[in-house]
Amino acid sequence: MNRRAFAAGMLIDAVGTGLYMPFALLFFHHLSGLSLTAVGAGLTVAGFAALAVSPAVGTLIDRLGARRILLASFALRAVAFACYPLADTFPLFLLVTAATALGQQASAPATPAFVSEIAHGADRDRLLAVNRSVRNGGMGAGGVLAGALLLLDGDLGYLAIALLNAASFAVAIPLMLHASPGYRPPTRARRPATDPAPAGRGYRDVLADRPYLALTATNFLLALSYVALALAMPVYLHRVLGVPEALAGTVFAVNTVLIAVLGVPVSRLALRARRTRAAALGGVAFAGSFLAFALLPVLPTGPTMIAAVLVVATFYTGAELVHSTPAQGLAVHAAPDHLRGRYLSAYQLSWAVAQTVAPVLITFMLGLGDWQVWAGLGGAALAGAGLLVRLERRLPTEAVHPTENPGPAETPAPVRFPRPVEAPRATADPRPAEDPRPAPVGC
Repeated sequence: MNRRAFAAGMLIDAVGTGLYMPFALLFFHHLSGLSLTAVGAGLTVAGFAALAVSPAVGTLIDRLGARRILLASFALRAVAFACYPLADTFPLFLLVTAATALGQQASAPATPAFVSEIAHGADRDRLLAVNRSVRNGGMGAGGVLAGALLLLDGDLGYLAIALLNAASFAVAIPLMLHASPGYRPPTRARRPATDPAPAGRGYRDVLADRPYLALTATNFLLALSYVALALAMPVYLHRVLGVPEALAGTVFAVNTVLIAVLGVPVSRLALRARRTRAAALGGVAFAGSFLAFALLPVLPTGPTMIAAVLVVATFYTGAELVHSTPAQGLAVHAAPDHLRGRYLSAYQLSWAVAQTVAPVLITFMLGLGDWQVWAGLGGAALAGAGLLVRLERRLPTEAVHPTENPGPAETPAPVRFPRPVEAPRATADPRPAEDPRPAPVGC
């Protein structure tokens, strides 16, 4: 029941996010009445402010629990989206946007940390894959619903999007309350009074964990592949390949649907290999898809080109499916239980930094020529894949090798009592039976 409630909560959350995500700039512009320049500046400032408090979020997850932080992020965004229609000045818009960004930044590490509380072993990977599939399906449904609302009435449609998004977070809260942790970490034997438990040093322990920091840096190289779909592909399709701009929307829809449908089956196949090897395979597949994009201009324009774009986009989605779940599983399982919030907050910075610097890097490479952007992204993906394989020996064994959840970790094996020994039958011999116990030594 707890996992179903979690999946339902994530689905409702994703539907709300999908309502405004495809129209983010226009959404904020229409509701606040501010210029697009002011909206863009406010979103940038709010994003950096959320990044600044990210370390504090990790500390709160470790101290208060992931579920409480996740619930707080839902409540914060529910209030923020309900207040957007009232944010008609830049200071108010900045305040509400900062609250939204903070809630989103808190949710990013809290979600996998909460998965770690309700699942264990390979079940964590499966639940992470379910979450990713559900979120993609929900965001796709939200985008379709938003388009329908805007077709009916533009101004009222944006207001309805804001209120429905606020309602989605509010509805997700009671579902998360039912998703109580079902897994408890193994109960370890008590230490003697003379052997006190080592005191945790918070983020100093994270900074001292060089393999995990290397894993985080490696993920930055591969995270650049994820932003290529939204940043590099639309410009490349229109300017270099000469296909209609609407094809970028079709590619995004194909990507969303395939992840929603195939996320869980592909993750099951990926769990048969080491997480490092599976994630590295995804990186190699990313590089292969980027090479295919670079070779598309040799094809004739028209239906052949459109079909080829869809095929390569499907290949790219396959790489994302192969890489995503093992990579996230590595980050979750390599983090110690008592510092998981801090570790995942640090790991989340690799995604945030990639999303921050990607627009500058990709636009720079697009200005160099037709193929340079794909060469840069492909080289980063291959480098990330190679580093993942090299990190394999330095990461914890339980992080690299998926293990099935044995059930309650501390349920002892059933005790088998020996059959009762029958008393010797009475015989005619009056001597007492021999005592089977050994005679005491030294007597």
